Amino acid sequence: MMEPLKGAAVYENARIVDPSRGIDETGSLVVIDGKIAEAGAKAANQGAPDGAAVRDCKGLTIVPGLVDMRVFIGEPGAEHRETIASASAAAAAGGVTSLVMMPDTDPVIDDVALVEFVLRTARETAMTRVFPAAAITRGLKGSEMTEIGILLDAGAVLFTDGRQTISNAAVMRNAMRYTKDFGAVIAHETQDADLSAGGVMNEGLFASWLGFSGIPREAEVLPLERDLRLAALTGANYHAAKISTAMSADAIRAAKDKGLPVTAGVSINHLSLNENDVGEYRTFFKLSPPLRHEDDRLAMVSALKDGTLDVIVSSHDPQDVDTKRLPFSESADGAVGLETLLAAGLRLVHNGDVTLPRLIEAMSTAPARLLGIEAGTLGNGAMADFALLDLEAPWVLDAEKLQSRSKNTAFDEARFTGKVVETVVAGNRVYNA
Repeated sequence: MMEPLKGAAVYENARIVDPSRGIDETGSLVVIDGKIAEAGAKAANQGAPDGAAVRDCKGLTIVPGLVDMRVFIGEPGAEHRETIASASAAAAAGGVTSLVMMPDTDPVIDDVALVEFVLRTARETAMTRVFPAAAITRGLKGSEMTEIGILLDAGAVLFTDGRQTISNAAVMRNAMRYTKDFGAVIAHETQDADLSAGGVMNEGLFASWLGFSGIPREAEVLPLERDLRLAALTGANYHAAKISTAMSADAIRAAKDKGLPVTAGVSINHLSLNENDVGEYRTFFKLSPPLRHEDDRLAMVSALKDGTLDVIVSSHDPQDVDTKRLPFSESADGAVGLETLLAAGLRLVHNGDVTLPRLIEAMSTAPARLLGIEAGTLGNGAMADFALLDLEAPWVLDAEKLQSRSKNTAFDEARFTGKVVETVVAGNRVYNA
């Protein structure tokens, strides 16, 4: 991580959106020595500090840097797909200033040495903040728990088995008990292995037309409902990492109504795309969970609006030609998404589905609060991590120009309105369009 720049900078005449303070107003943002001195209409009335660099941001919007809670990176073990450095560059291009790296590496991030490796490599090579998530179980095998307290002390900010679902309820219960004792968050992606076995896309009429076995919605909600009952039993801070169905949203909503300390996330893909996007066997749309029916996508949007869903993630998952340029049923799940997270989300804003403050809350303020990290705010004294946006700029995505080492995007040649103009981390400009 670069050291914060010395001196002052003022971004004036911008729309300032800061969900952490309930602010959406025209004003200025003042940065002094890598920290935010003031942001909002009040800052515009105070003038610029002596010697400050001043930028006129008329027509532009400033938001807290995005916090992406679900990013898969190849390093260590599959650096040809993605390194911490390349993922960080992709994040910066997408307005993401903090990301949580999943433990699905080779070797798995399940001991202190690997947590320290991630933190050290990030300090040396990354231009954004990179936080390691540690595995719940050793080797992501779902049987033997990791040393949660020790990993937390080493710097892990979250406990998850990444792409894997823990089938053993006793193991999951014990993991929840331990994370509760340490005040940590446990995040889980739920998919019943038996119900989803052999399935390659959402179960339904479209899968039948394409000749594929489907994955039923129940494969997601059944283990989720089990987890919610275990969360009620243990009192753990449980986060449903990535839901995709109306049934799952209903289950989360019911748990919240009971006062359980439960949160939920959704990938931008499941807010923006549906099963029809698979088209004629396009493998870049083969995801886990699979893209669902349009009714489920609309249910995800509604759950975001009403607060049932707390967090939006990119679920950035780099895959190369050897794993994607295959017949649909044989190709790997996953798509890159750090650079399209915000742009795809802005579609919901332009369509009137959600407001910009609600979108930024789910992409920045809420995940920062959930993780307990210093991010997601433009409040006085906060680290100067923010993104400068042109909400009306039209552009077309060219996959070959992505910063990621892998190009398996679900949005190649997609038309977007709204893009990142500049990304700043600790007062340093790390991306400039």
